[in-house]
Amino acid sequence: MIALCKFLFLFVFGGSIYYGIEMFTRGFSHWSMFILGGICFILCGRLNEKQRGRYTLLQQMFLSMLMITFLEFCAGVILNLWLKLDIWDYSRIPFNLYGQICLPYAAVWFVLSAAAIVADDYLRYWLYGEEKPSYRL
Repeated sequence: MIALCKFLFLFVFGGSIYYGIEMFTRGFSHWSMFILGGICFILCGRLNEKQRGRYTLLQQMFLSMLMITFLEFCAGVILNLWLKLDIWDYSRIPFNLYGQICLPYAAVWFVLSAAAIVADDYLRYWLYGEEKPSYRL
């Protein structure tokens, strides 16, 4: 039960941050971005949970960027291309793939993933008594 509560809290935290970033930067969002954000936050945090110290922080950031970009692409194909919801369109941004993902935003996710990784680690430490985080670049 504690594991489920922890998972739900981290999911809602990540989803809220993701949704909030969109509201702040674009002025609007879609409920599906809350779901996507929660999933991305959980996955970024899971990278170092099983084998702490396996990846450096930069490796975690790179893997997180790849996961987030992949999930954004999958969500974009489903929500924007198949369902025609037109939640976002990166067609005018250089180095895009079908208007659903682009290299500049992948770079943004690389940087923001550091905050997600550290936030996940410290939330687990402060709220759930897990191991105190330490990082290698």
